[in-house]
This record gives sequence, structure tokens and C-alpha cells, in this order.
Amino acid sequence: PRIHTFLATSPLHMRHKLNKSPEQVLEMIQAAVSFAAGLTPNVEFSCEDASRSERDFLAVAVERAIASGATTINIPDTVGYAQPQEFYELIKFLLATVPNASKAVFSVHCHNDLGLATANTLAALAAGARQAEVTLCGIGERAGNAPIEEVVMALKTRANYYNLETNVRGEQIYPSSRLLSMIIGQPIPPYKPIIGGNAFAHESGIHQAGVLKCAETYEIMTPASVGRAGNEMVLGKHSGRNAVKARLEELGFNLSEVQVTQVTEAVKQLADKKKNIFSEDVEALVLEEIYRLPDKYRLKHLSVLAGNMALPPTAALVMDVDGQEQKMSGFGVGAVDAVFNTISQLTGRSPVLKQYAVNAITGGTDAQGEVTVRLEEGGHKSVGRGSDGDVIVASAKAFINALNRLAKKEEERECATL
Repeated sequence: PRIHTFLATSPLHMRHKLNKSPEQVLEMIQAAVSFAAGLTPNVEFSCEDASRSERDFLAVAVERAIASGATTINIPDTVGYAQPQEFYELIKFLLATVPNASKAVFSVHCHNDLGLATANTLAALAAGARQAEVTLCGIGERAGNAPIEEVVMALKTRANYYNLETNVRGEQIYPSSRLLSMIIGQPIPPYKPIIGGNAFAHESGIHQAGVLKCAETYEIMTPASVGRAGNEMVLGKHSGRNAVKARLEELGFNLSEVQVTQVTEAVKQLADKKKNIFSEDVEALVLEEIYRLPDKYRLKHLSVLAGNMALPPTAALVMDVDGQEQKMSGFGVGAVDAVFNTISQLTGRSPVLKQYAVNAITGGTDAQGEVTVRLEEGGHKSVGRGSDGDVIVASAKAFINALNRLAKKEEERECATL
């Protein structure tokens, strides 16, 4: 196990946040790292806001941390302030200046406030850092962190330049990012490098002609290298269990035989509504059927009356609430508002809708709609998602999913107080 401790080293943080002198900060570093080293030989120390720290003091702080037992030294660009050449020179400076630098692995942790997290991370690795702290899809504080998919594929694609290797399996990048996207309810932007929907799309006639003749003319990596299917065989209502199981394995899902059967039935039900079932559809079904929270609230039936008539949009719902079937009708400004109002009344809850987003899972007018909602109730927040060929039904599923998450959190808080 590793203990990771950190302390700010920039004048700004020391003065305004810590209210400590540089000497006091050095003493705190020594105390924290020494204590951690007494518990495990694997200790990482981070100099928070290193990119805005005075270089000479930063070198002293790093030396003190290593002398106290740190085996990994992390140099964060905490607020995304550094420039690539500047960050390269900082890592070079520390490796050359700190007397005991050879006793530790140097690491970097870059934020993306100026859109330079990947560039700064790669510059640091080129300078001699040998650990990079990254996140899938770049998810992180504010504008995010360096995305693992960009750093890994840059190292693989430009191996002749960096001469560095990782143990990351590139073919798992896209399936993992898709799964994360579905879990957190945030669609991947189409122009996101490596994993975005347009990352391997070619619209220009010149580009298309080049790719058809030789893919390497405009593709510096293959879709397969990051786990994206090339010519994908679609599923349909005549697809058997083995075909569904093979697709699940291709997508990285390790399901039991019972779960495979469950997903197969869901695929067949969806195939009655749309002709072709794509990987994105299968992923959505897995999330709905397998990775679903226990339902305190469950939608059974929904009908909506809406349009430009004089009557207000109306929603009629049948739901299970704690195992009991309940029915209710309600009104709203629009169809979605009517559904949400009715669900709130039926469940006796009063959440505030903070965000609503709808996205087509695949192309075509018969595509499933994927809806994401963010709710807040009593100071507690929740994200819910739902998918269906009818976006109104998908909206109801997402709203109920978020309510189930709120209910689950309530149960956990109650258990914690016992």
C-alpha cells in the first residue's frame, strides 16, 4: 500500500492558505513524510501548486521529503498554470539540482485549465518524470486533468520520440470510457481526441479518398488500437444468445450466464422497436438491466397527452413505490415537465431539476434516446440516466433512476448513524 501526503509550497498558498513560513512548511513536510514512512516504505509526497512555487525552495522541499522517506515525488500543476517548455525545464531542474533525486521516482499531476494538461504531462515525461497521474476522459476538478487516453496513445503513437512504454491496454480505452460515460451520465463530446464520435470520422472528400487508398494517410492510429470496432456486425431480432455473448465480451463485459440471458432478452425486445442493434445500444441495455440500483421506485406504465392543443400536457403513470402499485396523473408546461411533476407527487418527493440532457445513442430516427438528469433535494445531489426509443419514457426512467440514487444515499446515511 502507498500513503500519499501533500502540502502546498507556493508563496501564495503558504501565505494565504496555510499561514505558515517556508521553514514551518519544511518542518511539516518532514513530520508528515516521516510518519508515513514509519507505516509503509511506499510514500508519495506532492508539492501542491508546484508550478507557481519558487524553484529554489521547491528543490529544498523535495530534498527534505526524500530525506524523510518519500519514494515518489509528485510535481503538480495544480491550477493548470504551466506551459509545456516551462514544465519540461522545471522537471529537468529538479532532477539535476536535488542531491537525492535518484532515490525517488518523479511524478506529475497536471490540470487542464488552459487546455495544456496533456502537453505538460508529455513534456514532463520527456524531461525524466516516470509517473503521470491521469484520469479516464480527463475527468477532474474544474476543467479536468490530463486524460489517460491522450497520454497513453501519444506515448504509443510517438514511441520513436518518447521511447517510453506503459502497461495500459489500449484496446480497453474506448470501452472503458463509454462505460464511465454511461455511469456518470455525461456524454463524450464528439470532437474529444481518441474517444469522441468524430475521432476516426472523415468527411472531406480528399481525406476520404486517402483513407480508402491507405488508412495511414489520415489515421495515425487504428480504431482497433483503442478498442473501437471497425466494420461492426449489427444485432437484430434474429440474433442468438451466442452472438450477444460475443458482443458483450468484445465490449469488455464479464457477465454470468444468467446475466447474458437477461441481456439477450432485452436485445430481442429492443429489436422489436428498431431494426439494428449497435454496440452503444448493448451498452445501454447492460447498464439498464445489470448495473441498476435496487428499485425503491419503478416505472410500470406511462402515457402522455401533449401537443399544441388548448389542454395542458398531461402524464398518467403507474409505478411501484416500495413494492406497492400506485397510479397518478399530472400536468406540466410540456410533456417532460408533466412526467416529472407526476413522479414527484406520486413518490412524495420534491427534488429540484438542475440539469436535463438528451442524446441519441446511435443514428437514425429509430435510435434510442439517452436522457441524463441532475437532481438536488435537501442539499443532496444525484445523477440519473435512462434510455428508450421514446425520449419521454427515457426521461421518466432517468428521473426515477436519480430518485433511486437519492433514496439509496438516504439509507446509507441512516445506517451510518446507527
